[in-house]
Amino acid sequence: MTISRGKISKQLKPKLGTGKRFKNLTKKLKKKGAKDPKALAAYIGRKKYGKKKFQKLSSKGRRRVS
Repeated sequence: MTISRGKISKQLKPKLGTGKRFKNLTKKLKKKGAKDPKALAAYIGRKKYGKKKFQKLSSKGRRRVS
């Protein structure tokens, strides 16, 4: 029995809502030369998940920090 590549890549990504995906993306964007990598990562996240879901993830991350 073989495991498809799609399942493996999903297992390697950090859980959604932990903030690790956001940090990884900002690091990647910074290396590529983005002027404001956090703003660009937020834009990409809103485009991918929608305003409502991304806002929920953002508030979850803020609660975790404080």
